[in-house]
Amino acid sequence: MTDKPIIQEKLKQAVGLLVEQNIDCWITFVRETSQVHDPVLDLILGFGLTWESALIVTRSGAKIAIAGRFDAQSIRDMEAYDEVIAYDQGIAEVLKARITQLNPSNIALNYSLSDPSADGLTFGMYAKLTQILAGTPYAGNLVSAEGVLRRLRERKTQTELARVKTVVGITEQVYAELFATPLRGMSEIQIHALCGDLAAKYGCGFSWDRVDNPIVNAGPNSSIGHGIPSTLVVEAGQLLHLDFGLRLDGYSSDLQRVAYVPRPGETAIPEEITRAWKACWSALEAGRAALKPGVQAWQVDAAARGELVRNGYPEYMHAFGHHVGRNAHDGGSVLGPRWERYGDMPFKEIDTGSIFALELGTMVAGYGYVGIEENVVVTPTTAEYLSQPQYELILLP
Repeated sequence: MTDKPIIQEKLKQAVGLLVEQNIDCWITFVRETSQVHDPVLDLILGFGLTWESALIVTRSGAKIAIAGRFDAQSIRDMEAYDEVIAYDQGIAEVLKARITQLNPSNIALNYSLSDPSADGLTFGMYAKLTQILAGTPYAGNLVSAEGVLRRLRERKTQTELARVKTVVGITEQVYAELFATPLRGMSEIQIHALCGDLAAKYGCGFSWDRVDNPIVNAGPNSSIGHGIPSTLVVEAGQLLHLDFGLRLDGYSSDLQRVAYVPRPGETAIPEEITRAWKACWSALEAGRAALKPGVQAWQVDAAARGELVRNGYPEYMHAFGHHVGRNAHDGGSVLGPRWERYGDMPFKEIDTGSIFALELGTMVAGYGYVGIEENVVVTPTTAEYLSQPQYELILLP
């Protein structure tokens, strides 16, 4: 599936964001992107570039690409840029002349102290640009494009939303087929491999590194978090937890599911597990209820975190939620606590159209990990599930 419609939609969206944020000119300045990839290229171009290139968007609506001659035609074929300027010997004079013609009062660049998806400009390319602009009034008017990039990722178009819904549905189908399989006695490694076979069946890739996608946790001795699947096997009287994300047509999913493996003759799930399950769901719903446009991201996390603690469980040592889109962790902001490691990302306001993975969990002594993760989209009044929530624990056949 071509990304041309999305590239065109996102560039149109970018113009509106520049107006909204009072930015005259936004430049994405890159080279050899197969080695150092600026994340925003996925949204505004859809492929890599070789020579030094500048993708320029202005608040007046101009969309200009300056690139090496052998990249220029591919950019024209996207039909997304009004002007494509090809060069041979060097970009400096061409870029300087075009910026002078635009005469912007400020220029936004892709750097950020907190958001990795807005920090694609390398130091070398920043230094190169300041050399090009030396002696002009523009060298002192460089600002961060973080706000533009954040909103560009968060405000999903209808095309983007449809793609996420599709891959979420496929992920749920893979889970259904997986849990219909006799998993007792299988190792984490074997289940990891089986998920790979099912993903291939549906023509999907993985929304993070394959080595720990899915994360598979069999019982209480498994490595929770981003652990690599091990030789531990699925045994009776334990929990089986998976964290799995697929990627299709450039967009991602990220869902967790949990099953209990009954002992011989056991017909009910142990009370310790059901109590933890209910507490986790109460906390996730408290966070989802707080997830509305205009709310600061940390407040959503605080609602979920506080509810889990009130129910007698320890707070989780990660953020409650993260954006999902081009990647499983899609940047922009994070529904996390006001910890140093998250920088200023928890202080960002929630925006309509954002897609989040909401996740939390707790260990149940002797049984394993109870983890919940669902995908939601923020509407003007609430956060709606894109996934079919796992309200009940799965009993493994």
